[in-house]
Amino acid sequence: MKWLGVKWRSSILFRVISTTFLLSIILISLVGSILFIQISSGIYREKTNESLSEAQSLYEYAQGQLDATLYLPTLKLPTVVAKILQSNDPTIATTPREVVLIGSPLVKKSNAMFNGASGNVDIASIPNSLRVTVRKFGAARWIRGEIGFQDGTRRSAIIVGNAIEIPPQSPYELYYVFLLTEQQTIVDFIGQLLLLAGFLLIFMIGGISWYVIRQAINPVRDAAEIAEQLTAGDLNRRMLVSGEDEMARLAISFNEMALSMQQQISRLENLSRLQQRFVSDVSHELRTPLTTIRMASDVIAESRGRMDPAAARSAELLQSQIARFESLLTDLLEVSRFDASASILELKDVDIKSLVIQSIDQLHVGQNGQVRTFFPENDVIASVDPRRIERILRNLISNAFDHSEGKAIDITIVDTAIEVAVGVRDYGIGFTERESERLFDRFWRADPSRSRLRGGTGLGLSIALDDAKLHQGSLKTWGAPGKGAHFVLTIPKEPGIPIQGEPIAANPNDKSSTSFLSFDEDDI
Repeated sequence: MKWLGVKWRSSILFRVISTTFLLSIILISLVGSILFIQISSGIYREKTNESLSEAQSLYEYAQGQLDATLYLPTLKLPTVVAKILQSNDPTIATTPREVVLIGSPLVKKSNAMFNGASGNVDIASIPNSLRVTVRKFGAARWIRGEIGFQDGTRRSAIIVGNAIEIPPQSPYELYYVFLLTEQQTIVDFIGQLLLLAGFLLIFMIGGISWYVIRQAINPVRDAAEIAEQLTAGDLNRRMLVSGEDEMARLAISFNEMALSMQQQISRLENLSRLQQRFVSDVSHELRTPLTTIRMASDVIAESRGRMDPAAARSAELLQSQIARFESLLTDLLEVSRFDASASILELKDVDIKSLVIQSIDQLHVGQNGQVRTFFPENDVIASVDPRRIERILRNLISNAFDHSEGKAIDITIVDTAIEVAVGVRDYGIGFTERESERLFDRFWRADPSRSRLRGGTGLGLSIALDDAKLHQGSLKTWGAPGKGAHFVLTIPKEPGIPIQGEPIAANPNDKSSTSFLSFDEDDI
């Protein structure tokens, strides 16, 4: 049943053929049943009319023979009764029949002298309801049912009964039993033919439907397979164009769309490569002049004591902007290394708890008591690149401080035997669902004015994500406007062992109204 359910959901051809089979079975069964009922009813109706007509002639003949025994001495009553009880009389009828003669019950004496039946018919098998009707109306009455024989068998028959009088005045009931063996054989044969014709018709309809539908489904199936291959990156796949019908036009349009996509993707790839090369080249080319400018600014800064206040202030601004420029240039160089897949890990066994404390001290965010830490008592040792992990932590803690609006910042460390997680939670402005879509984009800032005051470049979270992916870890985040944000970094303790759980849940309250973003190795 599970296989049928999967097939039903995944295959249009199976769905259409199954529906066609089901509807064909219902329709053919209905039509066949109506035909069978009409044909069998006609056969039995014809036999009934024939039997009634024949029985009426036999009744008249029998009564006449019985009455003649009163006037013709040569006719003996037992001989006439015996002749009446014969199964067949070729001079009167040719239809096979059986005869039953039963005396009608009398009040004061028995009336069974001439009771008898032909062909081993069981007299007791004559339906009592028919006998009552015959005695009541004294005319021909009939019923279609089963008649029993002395050997215990029962056969379908038409039983026609009528009242008859045996001289001198003995009331009897005479029943003619017309067996339906021949008619039943014909009806069974017709039923078998209709059943066979129904099966053949169902399979013919199914086969024709399967052939016709395949002509329409196959191009669609080919288009779906080629679309999947295009999605997987094989941009050279195309549909086969055959004929000039609607499917051919679909194939032509599909191929044109695929060609347009290939051209657009190629242009975007070329543009991306040019952009990456431009960033890399500019970053490297700026290193030398920036070093010279830094040396010159250091010389100027050493002479600030001999300058007037305005010049001394300018020297300070020069040094701060050069430091900001160096930070931006360092980030650009790191981004270019990620794009070129040239970043490598320098692994060391370090205490993650010490890295978090060091990051807090470097940013000076813990001096006013704003940061609340929840660390395990033991050391949390992991084999990581300490420079990159420290950079991730600085970015997360710095962002939390910038957007906390003076409220508390919670930093949590939880480790297992396989992974370690660091959560940074603030209760500030948070971010909206729309902002969450671009949270890790390069050079994007939710509030440019705030970032400019703090000197941000818009590359911190992007680099943090790349560093986490480089460690085969994950960076997950939750946020809601006015409720703050929660960033969770999870990395394996040993390289090559993938993380298997979430020691810290990104969603702190599991409310469906909050935003949730998850970034892993497949994210861009």
